[in-house]
Amino acid sequence: MKQLLHNATITDANDSFKGWLLISDGIIEAIGCGDAPARLIDDETVSVTDCEGDIIMPGVIDTHVHFRDPGLTDKGDIASESRAAVAGGVTSYIDMPNTKPATTTIKAWNEKMNRAADVSVANYAFFLGATNDNLDELLAADYSRVPGIKLFLGSSTGNMLVDNDDMLSRLFAQSPAVIAVHAEDEATIKANRATIESRYPQGEVPIELHSVLRDRTACYKSSKHAVDMARRHGARLHLLHISTLEELELLEPGDTATKRITAETCPHYLIFNEGEYLAKGARVKCNPAIKADTDRQALLRAVKEGLVDTIATDHAPHLPAHKEGDLFTAASGMPGVQFSLPVMLSLGIDLRTVSRLMSGNPATLYGIAGRGYIKEGFAADLVRVKTLDTSVAITDNDVISKCGWTPYDGTRVNHRVITTWVNGGIAFDNGTLSDRSYATPLSFEHN
Repeated sequence: MKQLLHNATITDANDSFKGWLLISDGIIEAIGCGDAPARLIDDETVSVTDCEGDIIMPGVIDTHVHFRDPGLTDKGDIASESRAAVAGGVTSYIDMPNTKPATTTIKAWNEKMNRAADVSVANYAFFLGATNDNLDELLAADYSRVPGIKLFLGSSTGNMLVDNDDMLSRLFAQSPAVIAVHAEDEATIKANRATIESRYPQGEVPIELHSVLRDRTACYKSSKHAVDMARRHGARLHLLHISTLEELELLEPGDTATKRITAETCPHYLIFNEGEYLAKGARVKCNPAIKADTDRQALLRAVKEGLVDTIATDHAPHLPAHKEGDLFTAASGMPGVQFSLPVMLSLGIDLRTVSRLMSGNPATLYGIAGRGYIKEGFAADLVRVKTLDTSVAITDNDVISKCGWTPYDGTRVNHRVITTWVNGGIAFDNGTLSDRSYATPLSFEHN
């Protein structure tokens, strides 16, 4: 049956207007301004939804998640985390390779694709991860199905640090797709750790020193190294989760479609600063570290001005027990996929900018065909969002992710996800998850 959504505020990166749209066979068949045609409203073969003035946006494309599947599924898995995703208006995701085993071979990538086909309720794709010795494997991949190559230039979950200069040069010279980089300088972090360890007893190092351990120098030095290599070889580089004012100096404004060097930041870098360590402890411990309020403000300006290209969550769930301990023992990483859209919409950023950062630009950057915008002929990956008269607080009780907590507990938002459509199928509606999956694998057209 066709679906008519009318009396809506239809918004994507390019436009925002009062109007209607018609969904047929998972595709946006027609779009119009103003009132929907009476012939559609009266057609008994059309399912009609009065959106009551609510926002209809393209579904969020979260290009940076860690769904922990395989090998770390006590924290989360593709089934649980994709359900958290659609509850937050996320219709597509790209998962990172630092699982167990790591997704550094085509065989491991295929196994994750098969797993997602069985259990995911959001559209899916998986990065291949670089190591010091798997370049041949990376070059043999089918990049119409693989979004890009994930490169760790700093150690994080999964022990995938690449520190072989010859491998790095060859990768940047030969990669046929986007190189998405976690950039933190390992030597700087090790030196900082030695200094901290000399001052505090073992097991008693305060969490609030995380931004000292993984400081702005570590971020800027590594990001600059990646940018220099990309420029030297003409590679397509995407800097992940930038967290500092200084890293913005490496970027240029402009159209994401034509830039060779782009950047992502995350909602937690836009809403939190390092003062949150005292209040929230390891709940806000992540890599790279949340830093000063001057960094937060600079990143927020860069988001509004178009210097930053995409917003992604770096969704990385851990069980509460894993977040206990001191600076060196509490796990780094936090869940975020369920609340990223309401948080972003509550930061005073206009609707079109949020849609550009979270849907349009991710689709453009990775060449995701037929998604990210509200256009005739595009997939009906959509989210209905209500603007609330009174703000509400996010709480741990709202969490669908297997880990059962959120760093946004207590954060007030003034938007709520009402309905999420994945390829035209209703995956989430008024607090209820569908027992069906409408998900498909993403495809890519790399420049």
